[in-house]
Amino acid sequence: MTDDIAAAAHSSDIPFSPDGYVGDPAVRADWDNRYADRQRLWSGRPNGALVAEVAGLTPGRVLDVGCGEGADAVWLARTGWEVTALDVSGVALERAAGHARDAGVTVNWVHAALTEAATAPASFDLVSAQYPALLRTPDAAAERALLGAVAPGGVLLLVHHAGMETQQAHDNGFDPADYVWPSMVAALLDDDWVVEVDEQRPRVAPDGGAGAHHTDDLVLRARRLRGGR
Repeated sequence: MTDDIAAAAHSSDIPFSPDGYVGDPAVRADWDNRYADRQRLWSGRPNGALVAEVAGLTPGRVLDVGCGEGADAVWLARTGWEVTALDVSGVALERAAGHARDAGVTVNWVHAALTEAATAPASFDLVSAQYPALLRTPDAAAERALLGAVAPGGVLLLVHHAGMETQQAHDNGFDPADYVWPSMVAALLDDDWVVEVDEQRPRVAPDGGAGAHHTDDLVLRARRLRGGR
């Protein structure tokens, strides 16, 4: 969930309360402002890499990290997944919940930062993070939260914009060094994991929406072994 990244659980029919947010208020406010500035920030379509990589998986429990306006979450629910979707922006989650109601699907919405979310560890058959804006910390908290959410036998799918990791800080204050990139997560994988995909590929970019100008994806797909910790 990045704009061009230079961007307490609720059921689909319950309004979101700002007081229920768990995480840094400044981060929430920043993302709320980004969403409030536009009627729709993203394309409204599921991300292409997600659709491609999930095609051969048996639906189970999925955590959608940085779900934004809910296109991925709704698509996953429609295809049989039991979806928990989290985001720091209450504005985004209100829109996402509306899309889920319109689609007639149920999603468990979580208004929280990934590292603060009260989700059960090692409980998701798929953890999907599509272009997430995860802040880097000395203890690799976000990276470890992604890995820690995956159940034994489950899959982590992390997709990001190729070429961003090596860019210099931008004039608008965005510094790629502040964020988590797939290589940082891959570096933490141990013998409990099997890397199934780790590549750069042309992006299947939806029309419209922030970030549509990016042409290539970094795709990391790793499976946690059933005997893993």
